Amino acid sequence: MTTIARPDAGFLRSPSAEKVLADHAGDAAFATTLGRGLVVLEAFDVGGALLGNADLAARTGISRPTVARLTHTLAELGYLRYDWKLSKYRLGARALRMAHPLLAGMEFRQAARPLMQDLAQSVRGTVSIGLLDGASAIYVETARSGDVGTHVPDIGMPIPVILTAMGRASSAALPAVEFALLEQCLKADNPDLWSAYRDKYHAGVEQCAERGFCTCYGEYMASIHAVAAPLFHVPALKQSFAINCGIPAFRLQSGQLESEIGPRIKALADSIRALVNEVGPMIAHS
Repeated sequence: MTTIARPDAGFLRSPSAEKVLADHAGDAAFATTLGRGLVVLEAFDVGGALLGNADLAARTGISRPTVARLTHTLAELGYLRYDWKLSKYRLGARALRMAHPLLAGMEFRQAARPLMQDLAQSVRGTVSIGLLDGASAIYVETARSGDVGTHVPDIGMPIPVILTAMGRASSAALPAVEFALLEQCLKADNPDLWSAYRDKYHAGVEQCAERGFCTCYGEYMASIHAVAAPLFHVPALKQSFAINCGIPAFRLQSGQLESEIGPRIKALADSIRALVNEVGPMIAHS
């Protein structure tokens, strides 16, 4: 992958430790062993919650002997747990500790949660807050009604920026310079995906500027239609947040997403900002 030269680009860190490891090959200041350990941890996902050393070597490209040393160390530290019957590893409870300080620092989530739940119940869908992280947006809070279909958002779950209303709205919340740098990141991260969806990505950002929300009609998941609104940007922490509402497509009437759900998610974003004394982003991109 082409390395993009950019100043103070910590907010554009790749969502994959594996990519960062490849980009820093030959960098004497880069702790390669630590990087490899994080690559191993990131190899665990919903589809691979239980993995052996051979599985991890295949997923990461790291040699099996090196993987074996890393998994042994991570298990001793509590970040992995070893299943003796299956001879495989799963994530350990200690991994949760790493997320807690970050989530605890987002105190607005507690204020937002009841309002999110009210909207989710009203529209029989999901309402979530996402944090921009490179080419992904990561859920940091979510609420849902009882039956939302096959897509059930959860805290920590990443979704692609280019394909989603959440991603486009969180991008729209960025200051202009950071927005331009993110666009370079998205193009370099997956040129084919960028070429196929850049027009819809730009259209979503323009919708946020004009109406305060953007729509997405099944581009990420065909069965789910969604709207999202920029929430706010925290300059000191390089954090950009958005809020979305996803509804099973069969529950929506023609035009309802734009005429009803969109204005409601914008109003919810306004209410959350008022509760926590945050200022909405100035959107002038694309």
